[in-house]
Amino acid sequence: MTRIESRPAKGHNMNYSFFIDFEGKSGQHKVNDLMADLEKNCLDVMVLNDKKVPWFPRKINELDRSVANILDAGTDLESDHPGFSDQEYRRRRNMFAEIAQNYRQGDPIPRLDYTQDEIKTWGVIYKRMKEMWKQHACDEFNYIIPLLESNCGYAEDNIPQQEDISNFLKECTGFTLRPVGGLLSSRDFLNGLAFRVFFSTQYIRHHSMPLYTPEPDICHELMGHAPMFADPDFADFSHEVGLASLGASDEEIERLATCYWFSVEFGITKQRGEYKAYGAGLLSSFGEMEYACAANRPAGSDMPEYRPWDPFSACKQKYPITTYQPVYYVADSLVRICRFTVDLLVY
Repeated sequence: MTRIESRPAKGHNMNYSFFIDFEGKSGQHKVNDLMADLEKNCLDVMVLNDKKVPWFPRKINELDRSVANILDAGTDLESDHPGFSDQEYRRRRNMFAEIAQNYRQGDPIPRLDYTQDEIKTWGVIYKRMKEMWKQHACDEFNYIIPLLESNCGYAEDNIPQQEDISNFLKECTGFTLRPVGGLLSSRDFLNGLAFRVFFSTQYIRHHSMPLYTPEPDICHELMGHAPMFADPDFADFSHEVGLASLGASDEEIERLATCYWFSVEFGITKQRGEYKAYGAGLLSSFGEMEYACAANRPAGSDMPEYRPWDPFSACKQKYPITTYQPVYYVADSLVRICRFTVDLLVY
């Protein structure tokens, strides 16, 4: 058996429907015996389909296998990358990738000595974003940032250590961080959330262009993602998405990942009549946060489209990855976004 799930049965008070995935095929002797036994004890038994369930981690230490399948090693920079010709920067990227590769689940996250260039780059972004958060970040985020500053060393002149943040998040919601050397597949990334593990890069963008990065870096991870994992409602939502991804089909993974994009990466909620960001792609980008949330449009005349949060619409919406989003989905609250996962999977 690879999966079992229960939910209240529609139209049958006090009864439950059970959905079970197991290795076997209709017509096999053991499967026929199993069906006969179930029919003796259940109101109805139905085979939905015969499909091969993709591999998924069953124990948290099996995430080591997921991390071995990175799509982008984080060291093979494109020729237009700001750090392409900087040998010292490339050496540092190789070092971060090696640390992530050697890490094993449950070990303390190694503490890193960041260079002055790296700290300065972090500081430029942190100072700029802190001003923006006060205006355009959601209440939950702004409640957590001072706690991270006092407990984990978040500051303009200091890059916090992931081990300290991981321990803080674990006390708050049970989530932890895990180093990763590059980009993971949507399946592997979402599978980690099922164990309340967030895969986080440790490298930082090149110091020559502190306000630009062609890939997620530690600024995106620690300024955008990590704070929200201290919020119980947000953490529960991410956990539910992760659980739904275990053993899911490729089509289901695509739907979940797309909804995650429009919520955890670029989600907006409305508080006191104003658009407030809770998605990491906004919380770590002053330009797009202003574009998405500022009422007086200082970002220019271009206007995005705002839609009410609807996972069935969001899961089919196409999106760009190199430009500002033309469409944002606006949630009434972080509590409500947590309630769609099961229905979305059977959609």
